[in-house]
Amino acid sequence: MKVKEIRDLIDYIKSTGLEEVNIETETFKVKIKRSSDVVSQPHFSPTLAQAAPKQAIEPVGEELTISPKEVEDQKYITVKSPMIGTIYMAPNPESPDFLKVGDVIKPGDTVCVVEAMKLFNEIEAEVSGRVVEILAENANPVEYDQPLFLIDPS
Repeated sequence: MKVKEIRDLIDYIKSTGLEEVNIETETFKVKIKRSSDVVSQPHFSPTLAQAAPKQAIEPVGEELTISPKEVEDQKYITVKSPMIGTIYMAPNPESPDFLKVGDVIKPGDTVCVVEAMKLFNEIEAEVSGRVVEILAENANPVEYDQPLFLIDPS
């Protein structure tokens, strides 16, 4: 893909209001994002984002209440799916899962595999911490940016 073609693609994205475009062929891969508040890395690494506090509009005369679970979730890091595909929690059906609740992980540890278009992509941890919750189920479809795991970095 030539620089002019990439510039034309960026101009097209601006004119349509799209937030993100991914193009991948055998020879190259292009990812263009309009705006980003998520940290991402190449090679199908998991996307991590600090769990943000939920925002709500308070109707007049009512109190805003935050549950203890919401406060607790704010301190965890959410590992999100970097792609659409099918998640597998183990390298094969006979092997144990890559991780379970309570396991301690470090950057580079494989946390799951996402199969997309007959390719099995190992998803690696980008942070260290303890697995608090597994949010996805084995052999089920996952969406791009879907939360997969909650990690307590402390």
